[in-house]
Amino acid sequence: MHFKLIIAFVEDSLTDHIMEAARVSGATGATVINNARGEGLSKHKTFFGLDLETQRDVLLFLVEEHLSRKVLETISKLGKFDDKKGAGIAFQLDVEDAVGVAHQVAALSKQVEETL
Repeated sequence: MHFKLIIAFVEDSLTDHIMEAARVSGATGATVINNARGEGLSKHKTFFGLDLETQRDVLLFLVEEHLSRKVLETISKLGKFDDKKGAGIAFQLDVEDAVGVAHQVAALSKQVEETL
């Protein structure tokens, strides 16, 4: 099996919604790294001159290659990445090899057989 790693930086308030939508799109789970911080081209300032930073979560999804585009598009749409400046970013990387995923693949295959 071939896998892709989808990495998404999302507003922490959207993490649960994006996780659920990704699961519906075919992701079998994710790793969440809380309280990440990022910057765009320029820092946003409040009216007191203080830095305005929103907390982000980093979501890591290891998904089968044939499902990866659908999961990526779902994450982007729900997070409004293309509609709202600074909303987040997601991208996918090829995974050359993965171990410890055999039980996920078996469970997914069983679900597919049951729906047919």
